[in-house]
Amino acid sequence: MTEPGPPTLWEQPTRTVEPPKRPRTDPWTVILSVLGGVLLGTAVTFAILAQVGVFEEPTPTTIPGPSLTAPAPTGPPPTLGEDVTVADVAARVIPSTVFIESSGFLRSGSGSGVVYREDGYIVTNHHVVDGASSLSVVFADGARYPATLVGSDPLTDLAVLRVDRRDLTPVDLGSADTLTIGEPAIAVGSPLGLEGGPTVTSGIVSALDRALQVRRGEFLYGLVQTDAPIAPGSSGGALVDAEARLIGITTAIAVSDVGAEGLGFAVPVEQMVGVVEDLIATGTVNHARLGIEGTTVWARRDDGAEYPVGVGVTRLQPESPFGLSGGQVGDVITKIAGKPVTTIDDLLGALRRLRAHQSIPIEIIRADGTRTIDVALGSMSP
Repeated sequence: MTEPGPPTLWEQPTRTVEPPKRPRTDPWTVILSVLGGVLLGTAVTFAILAQVGVFEEPTPTTIPGPSLTAPAPTGPPPTLGEDVTVADVAARVIPSTVFIESSGFLRSGSGSGVVYREDGYIVTNHHVVDGASSLSVVFADGARYPATLVGSDPLTDLAVLRVDRRDLTPVDLGSADTLTIGEPAIAVGSPLGLEGGPTVTSGIVSALDRALQVRRGEFLYGLVQTDAPIAPGSSGGALVDAEARLIGITTAIAVSDVGAEGLGFAVPVEQMVGVVEDLIATGTVNHARLGIEGTTVWARRDDGAEYPVGVGVTRLQPESPFGLSGGQVGDVITKIAGKPVTTIDDLLGALRRLRAHQSIPIEIIRADGTRTIDVALGSMSP
């Protein structure tokens, strides 16, 4: 390969001519320029609109007439005539029935309640208010009041609230001891928190002295059973007889895998009164202690049938009130404070109605015959 020679005279060196370079534009400059234009245009627009009065605050509309006032309290419920209907009972009980709203840390709920005293005391269920830090009560006339918890008793699932209202209509008290299976029963409560006041359902007393497990290891005793529909939210409401007298506080419904079974249960009014009076007086309940362990005793008839006859004492607990009063292992308890006892559930239901330090007669069967001993009941409290 040879080196190229020098250029000849008629050849010119090649020149490359490039177009002049345009100055490079910063994209942020473009963006800021656009925004500035928009803002400037907007400011001008707002200034024009303000001049014509578009942004002037309109004159508030006034409603002529008197100032708003709450409705006057309703008068006492009507008296019942001779031919009482469910409608008559409802009119009598609804003013004594309330809706309860409860809330607390990570919880909210609702239930029903019953006016116990005209000076502001309300009865409901323990499970309705358990864990609540804020409570309010809505009355049948629509008035809502904040409520304070007076006391609560998980053993009987009862609680007492109080509101600052003194024109209340307390429910009339009846008796569960005089009930017969098949007689009318009417439930009044506030299911599901529905607006418009309490709900009334009717049915019959379908069983007495029922025991029901409400949670693992927790039982309620001596309950009144009814087929009057009781829905969630009716807990703490009233179960009344055909004369609009309270016979129990509704507390639970029977539920199986297929849903509600159409059976509702209520704490009997005699048990409720004792618990509520304790809660109002001291804030706690001093439940009675008999101090025994026992089991249902069965007797056999000549035809081979067996039936329960009482509670056999299998062990005396330390400092047993029953033992200190002369009771012995092997005794069969058949009656407590005048109430017949045939099963261990009967015995526990009867004890729920009694209070510590009461002296009561207990009828027993011993090898040498039947006798009655007076027992000074102890206390379940520590």
